[in-house]
Amino acid sequence: MASTNEYTPSTATGRIANFVDSRVGASGMVKEFGRKIFPDHWSFMFGEVALYTFVLLLLSGTFLTFFFDPSMTHVTYNGSYVPLKGIGMSTAMASTLDISFDVRGGLFMRQVHHWSALLFVASLSVHMLRVFFTGAFRRPRELNWVVGGVLLIMGLAAGFTGYSLPDDLLSGNGLRIIDGVMKALPIVGTYLSMFFFGGEFPGLHVIPRLYSLHIMIVPAVIILLLVIHLFMVVTHKHTQYPGPGRTNDNVVGFPVGPVYAAKAGGFFFIVFGIVAFISALFQINPVWNYGPYDPSPVSAGTQPDWYIGFVDGALRLMPGYLGNFSLEWVIPFPWGDNTLILSVLLPALVPAGALFAVMFAWPWIERWITKDNREHHLLDRPRNAPFRTAVGAAGVVFYCVMWAAASSDLIATHFHISLNDVTYWLRTLFFLGPIFAFWLTRRICLSLQRKDREIVLHGREAGIIQMSPEGGFSEKHEEVDVYKRYLLTNFNDNKYIPAQPDAAGHVSGSEKRRAAISKFFFEDRVAPVTPAELEAAHAAHGHHEVEGEKQDSIEK
Repeated sequence: MASTNEYTPSTATGRIANFVDSRVGASGMVKEFGRKIFPDHWSFMFGEVALYTFVLLLLSGTFLTFFFDPSMTHVTYNGSYVPLKGIGMSTAMASTLDISFDVRGGLFMRQVHHWSALLFVASLSVHMLRVFFTGAFRRPRELNWVVGGVLLIMGLAAGFTGYSLPDDLLSGNGLRIIDGVMKALPIVGTYLSMFFFGGEFPGLHVIPRLYSLHIMIVPAVIILLLVIHLFMVVTHKHTQYPGPGRTNDNVVGFPVGPVYAAKAGGFFFIVFGIVAFISALFQINPVWNYGPYDPSPVSAGTQPDWYIGFVDGALRLMPGYLGNFSLEWVIPFPWGDNTLILSVLLPALVPAGALFAVMFAWPWIERWITKDNREHHLLDRPRNAPFRTAVGAAGVVFYCVMWAAASSDLIATHFHISLNDVTYWLRTLFFLGPIFAFWLTRRICLSLQRKDREIVLHGREAGIIQMSPEGGFSEKHEEVDVYKRYLLTNFNDNKYIPAQPDAAGHVSGSEKRRAAISKFFFEDRVAPVTPAELEAAHAAHGHHEVEGEKQDSIEK
């Protein structure tokens, strides 16, 4: 009978670890993942902040579930908050007040949960912007970009469902807007509203249903998406910024264990400390000031959380009439007339739908325009992709105008101007703001590229004035180092690609449209410095022509 010598650890911890490893094979996974290299750059920290704030959301939310009662049963409040004693309200509102005033540490945990939610969506949004502006969504990461977009939508859903749970006046008004959007749908709108609210608004079942969504379904989907996202990051390897020694075939950085794990662990506690500090000192969502929800009053000067505000702003910007043209259509059916209220449906669905549709489709849109199907593991500097950066800036302005419109009444009262004037200006910005942002951002990017060319060819301004033997004065220029030169010259140069015929020699209409868009984006471009230009610049002792003096350095 053959015998084997099995390793036996000498410590209790080692024996436990060996027991687990021999049954689940964890050491192989830990060894493989621990060797993964992650680059080190401050902009990558936004994704970590989103992950850490989500962990805080789970921890604080678990605490709150022990004390929150998601019932819409009518009760009379007799808690510690004297101004509301004897007031009728739902059990959900009463339990929220109990958490705030009677549960030890309850108000702090409520505010940790709310601030973590705001920071989660904010860091996730900035992380998505970083990915977009640097081109990290390109092949092979298109699907991961879609996963990130869905994750952002689920973050908005988690925020809205949690925001509505206290059943106070502010959250009730938000639910009233959702009810109005549902009822604006012809034929099915009334049925959707009755199903969602459990009867005529506000119904008796909406808070328990939102509670189930908020604590089970939406977090489960978010966790699944996070796992898929991190799995794809490990599979595709992390993107990195260009630099000497960094290529599409390697990753320059630190391994997960022990360097990156230690840094990430420390950063988690920094994020936790900042959230705790903010939660302890800065009040948020004081539901006792708003009072319980009552369908009859509507508060002035109220806004939803910032990440939902753009939908509210779009509704405020939309007029009921365009000249003499009514946006309320009565559609006859055999069983009776149905009303299609475009003044509600269009702003509630179209701007958000268009924004997310372009966001999801952008990797394929850019690949179609540029005909670039290569794998990209090196990131772009935003200035070196002027058309993408300009489109992103236009999208941000489009979003921010709607976001600002959600506070149009506060803008009018604080600055003592007419609410109508504020609305008219915001309507103008809604259409012209993205166009101006696109044009301005593109010109800024091209100007920065021209400046980079000047620095590479002519040198960096040293601030030293020198006099020539002939008595002329000039500023001394110093040649940039190799690392800086590499950063300024090594980038993907997208050129205008004319319409290409197919195998039969025909140019399709789709190809003509692609060529027209490509010409619009890339006709005015700044070419990177070539080795020949750099050699000529060195031969001329730094007095080479910069862009605009020589035609071969710029293509239009």
